[in-house]
Amino acid sequence: MKVTILGSGTCVPRLARSSCSVLVEIGTRTKILLDLGPGTMRRLLHYGVTIFDLSHIFLSHFHPDHSAELVPLLFATKYPDQSRRQRPLHLIGGPGLAAFFEALCGVHGNWIVLPDGVLNVQELGPSSSMELAFDTFSLTARPVSHRPESLAVRLQSRNGIAMAYSGDTDPCSALAEVAHLADLFICESAMPDDSKVPGHLTPSLAGQAAAQAQARRLVLTHLYPPCDEVDIAKQAARTYKGPVIVAEDLMSFVLR
Repeated sequence: MKVTILGSGTCVPRLARSSCSVLVEIGTRTKILLDLGPGTMRRLLHYGVTIFDLSHIFLSHFHPDHSAELVPLLFATKYPDQSRRQRPLHLIGGPGLAAFFEALCGVHGNWIVLPDGVLNVQELGPSSSMELAFDTFSLTARPVSHRPESLAVRLQSRNGIAMAYSGDTDPCSALAEVAHLADLFICESAMPDDSKVPGHLTPSLAGQAAAQAQARRLVLTHLYPPCDEVDIAKQAARTYKGPVIVAEDLMSFVLR
């Protein structure tokens, strides 16, 4: 499993940090995009992956800094024609995903509508399963404290390698569940410890979640500009004794 931070930032436009997005590669064909805020497709190209290489997209929630490039991606899929996509694209998200996608289609119409069988929209919970099994990996999602549709997610390969991604959230028990013994835990840490805002974590709170989960490594992401002015890794180390990495765009981790 290879995990690459495509965007480590937020809604704030910045050259160094695109909005939230993570690429997870399992084997040679499975390429899973976790969120796709503004700048994601350019970061994919910088990394060497095209939109046609993607097999799955998971939306942690529908805020624009996590979902805004879904429309441009689907629109670009139609150029010059849809035949460049040789297999289905799975779009996965929380409660309301189908209605969210239908609303986008109501605005953009045929510009983002792909042929039958090309786009598979899979809405998780509250009445459907929060666990999916694919050929090369399993996906486990749990509700977190941010928006009604907000989910944290765990991806685990068939050989037991696991990574977890928090999405945006306040402290909640679901984080320790999805990140339990994960080889890598990518956790939002929006603001420094002394600037906590509702619906988001700070470095020490992210560290606390990683410690409860016994995660093997913690990566702090979704960083607003004040996070670049202090040592947020040191703040996370107050509550978590494992390795702490501050995310940067195009930073990669190979998990074995």
